[in-house]
Amino acid sequence: MAADEVRVQIVSDSDIVAARSMGRTLAIKLGFSSGDITLIATAISELARNILSYARQGEILLRAVDGSNRTGILIVASDEGPGISDIRQALRDGFSTSGSLGMGLPGVRRLMDEFEITSEPMHGTTVKVKKWKQ
Repeated sequence: MAADEVRVQIVSDSDIVAARSMGRTLAIKLGFSSGDITLIATAISELARNILSYARQGEILLRAVDGSNRTGILIVASDEGPGISDIRQALRDGFSTSGSLGMGLPGVRRLMDEFEITSEPMHGTTVKVKKWKQ
C-alpha cells in the first residue's frame, strides 16, 4: 500500500470517526487549507454514514492524487449493500430514504471538486470524489 493511501473498514460509528480523522491527517499532510480540511472531513463523514445507514458495512479509501500541476485527495466510499435504484433522485437536495437531515450525496457533491457515483441494485454502490488543493 502506498504511503499516501489509507483504507478504513466501516462497520460502526467509531469507524466513521477514524476515517474522518485519517482524512484530516492526510489533508494536513498534503497542505490543504483549514477550510478545505473541514470540507474533506465532512464529506468523509457523510459517505461513511451512508455506508452504515444503507449497507451496514463497507470501506473508505483515502489517497493522495496528482493532477496537472496540482495535488489532491481522492476519497472512495464503496459497499456491497442494496445499491441505489434511482441515482438522480438520490442526488436531489432534501431527498432521504432514511429520514435523516444529513447533507447526503448532494451535499458531498457540492463540497468536493469532482464527484462520480456508480450503483447497481443488490450489488452495492461506489462514490468517488476528489478535492484539489487551491
